Amino acid sequence: MNTKLIGRWGEAAAADYLKKKGYKILGLGYRTRMGEIDLIAEDRGTLVFVEVKTRKDESFAQAREAVTGTKQRRLLAAAELYMAAHGADRPARFDVVEVYAPEGVETKKPQINHIENAFSGR
Repeated sequence: MNTKLIGRWGEAAAADYLKKKGYKILGLGYRTRMGEIDLIAEDRGTLVFVEVKTRKDESFAQAREAVTGTKQRRLLAAAELYMAAHGADRPARFDVVEVYAPEGVETKKPQINHIENAFSGR
């Protein structure tokens, strides 16, 4: 299974899921020198930086466990760069979306778990 392909597929599935929950998607795959933010969205005036983790299943570990302290610090730094570049002076939070796709990109209905405010910015 091509991990880049399944990762992008999972990000698209997460974006669709969030749109159905009323979120406005502002960006996908935002790259900075500090790292990449998978999704940037808005939820009732709050800027939401979303890390998407796609897995076949949770037999090894839950997908959210891959969002380590190091990854969190990189996401925070990338989010700060985004906010500075876009003049975003409003509340922000960090969410994690787990996408479980047993058949990879052929999965018709992936299981999606959305963890709001998964970790704090400071």
